[in-house]
Amino acid sequence: MKTPLILDGKTLAKSIEEDLKVRVQRIKDKTNTTPVLATIIVGNDIASVTYVRMKGNACKRVGMDSLKIEMSEGASTEEVIEKIKELNRDDNVHGILLQHPVPSSIDEMACFNSIDLSKDVDGVNTSTFGRMTMQLNSFKCATPYSIMKILKHYDIQIEGKEVVVIGRSPILGKPVAMMMLNENATVTICHSKTKNLKDIVKRADIVIAAVGKPKFVQAEWIKDGCVLIDAGYNAGNVGDIDIENAIEKCSAYTPVPGGVGPMTINCLIAQTVESAEKKFGIV
Repeated sequence: MKTPLILDGKTLAKSIEEDLKVRVQRIKDKTNTTPVLATIIVGNDIASVTYVRMKGNACKRVGMDSLKIEMSEGASTEEVIEKIKELNRDDNVHGILLQHPVPSSIDEMACFNSIDLSKDVDGVNTSTFGRMTMQLNSFKCATPYSIMKILKHYDIQIEGKEVVVIGRSPILGKPVAMMMLNENATVTICHSKTKNLKDIVKRADIVIAAVGKPKFVQAEWIKDGCVLIDAGYNAGNVGDIDIENAIEKCSAYTPVPGGVGPMTINCLIAQTVESAEKKFGIV
């Protein structure tokens, strides 16, 4: 089998940033306003702090501003929702992100659902999910959206293919499955209760791993020529797929790091720019 194609999300994100710079400058020139992404982080989870910093850096690179709101580990659901409502009312804020995960004491979904749809640039509100599923105009969950953009950029055929999604989270597994379905793939969603997982994965033309377990997907599960999308990130720069051993069988794969991660941030930034454009009627 020939050398597999590396689905390089980092390089793709850099190229898209060049276009975003132009769009951000156009907004500034026409409105004297700089697009702003507001990020709420509750507690001091090390990974979350790192992600928020990376998002702030991405905003800077395209000329946007970022607003970081830090809340204590002991913040209540009501306090987080009140902060989100303040940002909903703030005309200077164009995108709102609640950094995931939040402490277990907080009702995350209630917080997600308090984000105004026009500012839900991470696509986490259940109404946003519903609109996306029904192919109505809406923002999209950033990580699933990034996966779709990577596949399309590299001309990976989706229509008619058998796709296996491993993981059913409301902000990754479920929305990416719906996006694949909307592109005419045949989709199977697997999870912790799935029986004969290995046999199901062996059928797949495209595997999307989103379980948060290092090297969970084994090489022997992979069909020759399969496309591997690794949406996991674990300690030691390890994804959810045992890519070291699976690389000889696949036709294309996303590296970890440098695959889905950079494009997730890119999609978040792009949707914030889009939100600002919509607000000011800039086409």
